[in-house]
Amino acid sequence: MRSWKPLLVLVIVVAALLWQRHASTPPETPPPAASVATAADGTALPAFLPPEARRTLALIARGGPFPHAQDGVVFGNYEGLLPKQPRGYYHEYTVETPGARNRAARRIITGGTPPVVYYYTDDHYRSFRRFAWQP
Repeated sequence: MRSWKPLLVLVIVVAALLWQRHASTPPETPPPAASVATAADGTALPAFLPPEARRTLALIARGGPFPHAQDGVVFGNYEGLLPKQPRGYYHEYTVETPGARNRAARRIITGGTPPVVYYYTDDHYRSFRRFAWQP
């Protein structure tokens, strides 16, 4: 009867080598785009916005209809990362994530009615980036 120990050692060594190779390979990052969309006044949107943000901004400008029931609801700013405003000032909208089966983490937050300030988060409200948009 053959011993299974050398085979087990070989499997562990191969797995360790593959794991080390995977861990040391940096992820591919696409080259940054100059802009994703342009506002009606010709202002280019920042490169940090994904292409799907264009559709969300168009829906916000039209007032919907939105693909998710939660779009347009009041954003509470419970994290306290946005400037303090009265309740109801901020609203949130989903930015679709290709391949996601749910709303995922990307949102545009608007401030004011009609919106006068825009923020983007891609990490579900842990950080925000302000950007200019004039429909």
